[in-house]
Amino acid sequence: MDSSEEGDNNERSRRVTAAADESWFSQFRNGSNPWMARYVYGLMFLAVNMLAWAVRDYGRTALTEMKRLKECRGGKDCLGAEGVLRVSLGCFTFYVIMFLSTVGTSKLHRPREQWHSGWWISKICLWAVLIILSFLVPPAFIGVYGEMAHFGAGVFLLIQLVSIISFITWLNDFFMSEKCADRCYIHVMFFATISYVISIAGIIMMYIWYVPQPSCLLNIFFITWTLVLLQVMTSVSLHPKVNAGVLAPGLMGLYIVFSCWCAIRRYCPSLHKLHRNYQAEAVMNFICVVLLHSEPPEESCNKKTAAAAKADWLTIISFVIAVLTIVIATFSTGIDSKCFQFRKDDKQEEDDVPYGYGFFHFVFATGAMYFAMLLIGWNSHHAMRKWTIDVGWTSTWVRIVNEWLAVCVYIWIVVAPIVWKSRRGASDAA
Repeated sequence: MDSSEEGDNNERSRRVTAAADESWFSQFRNGSNPWMARYVYGLMFLAVNMLAWAVRDYGRTALTEMKRLKECRGGKDCLGAEGVLRVSLGCFTFYVIMFLSTVGTSKLHRPREQWHSGWWISKICLWAVLIILSFLVPPAFIGVYGEMAHFGAGVFLLIQLVSIISFITWLNDFFMSEKCADRCYIHVMFFATISYVISIAGIIMMYIWYVPQPSCLLNIFFITWTLVLLQVMTSVSLHPKVNAGVLAPGLMGLYIVFSCWCAIRRYCPSLHKLHRNYQAEAVMNFICVVLLHSEPPEESCNKKTAAAAKADWLTIISFVIAVLTIVIATFSTGIDSKCFQFRKDDKQEEDDVPYGYGFFHFVFATGAMYFAMLLIGWNSHHAMRKWTIDVGWTSTWVRIVNEWLAVCVYIWIVVAPIVWKSRRGASDAA
């Protein structure tokens, strides 16, 4: 029995070594590299994002043949926001199929693992067919899917949020451990100080840029509440019973300030007053638009300038960066299944899968719903301008609620061990 197990282990080691020695093309063709597979899935996801954008912005002129489909009713139900939802539905269905067929996979060189890492011609054909078939689905079902996508996109944001906060707390615990506490003290204080300085500077600049008049009460509330949340996180982290240090709340401060900035950002009208020099103005405008933005530009507290109204190269670069950010966020979150494991076992055998395949495809499935919501502004009846993404009051509130939820999740993560410890002590005493 022992010799048989030893023979199996040697065979697995031989397969792993042989796979590592193959060329990239051979590994792709033979499906022997799960790390390479994730990049292929990411490229497929990027292609779907670009297709959904093309259907939304240029479908009515470029996809004239689609208007002949009975379900499209002259293109009304297959282009624009509805077209985005149809492309999203095809992508979502593909990743749901992949999720159902790979969930629970734990070992390399098994049939389900090879299906995840190989069979690319079959999977690409399946992916393309599902997207094409999505344009044959009745409009009523697309409306139902659009409502479901709101929930799925929220799940994606929650998963991404937990992943980010888990990384921040892990980084903080690593630097506060006995191994690094004394050696890294100066570095921790430096990065924490920089984080707080940037966070406070960001809040001040938001007051300057997005509160041009006292009547902008909503913007004042968003910015002021962000400052309050930063103080709350710091106070909780520095409480003697918690003692979580200053690095984690500092990094979390950067995240919530960035989230608030994305929520109320559209254009920066005051920059045109501050920077008369053309080159300086171009640079500042670029900084203003490359990040995601949500609050509608028509609002008096966030006016749209004539220079920013054009779909110029800055707007195009902003859009491209936003799309790439969606893909990268989905890609990085998909391989972070360990932050959702209740039992974290650091011991990993040589033939264990490097990441959770089921979780990976589940994240991409919810990511398909998320990019659809961004491209239609979380509202299928909201007309989006060309080269824009994640614009509208719904987008603003989604990002603001995401910011508040991030603070709640972080506080719970640092406070939960103390709560469970006190409850365990009380039950033991009873």
